[in-house]
Amino acid sequence: MTESPREPGQWYVYIVRASDQTLYTGITTDPERRLAEHQSGKAGAKYFRGRSAIEMVHIETGYNRSSAAIREAAIKKLSRVQKWALINN
Repeated sequence: MTESPREPGQWYVYIVRASDQTLYTGITTDPERRLAEHQSGKAGAKYFRGRSAIEMVHIETGYNRSSAAIREAAIKKLSRVQKWALINN
């Protein structure tokens, strides 16, 4: 996966593949830091208790806080098949 250069004040929507092959969607201003937090288990989401964050498989850029939250909610409503189609495109 290619990483986009970080821009100050920009929000990202991301999808992480977990060790049980499930997908977790979130938002952040720093994708690299957020993945490290999920992998460390210290500041990551409760979702990763009992499973590990393997890799960030999708990142969308160019959002502000509000639009990122709206996009995150839209992705979370997608089926697993639809999420994988988004990731693979």
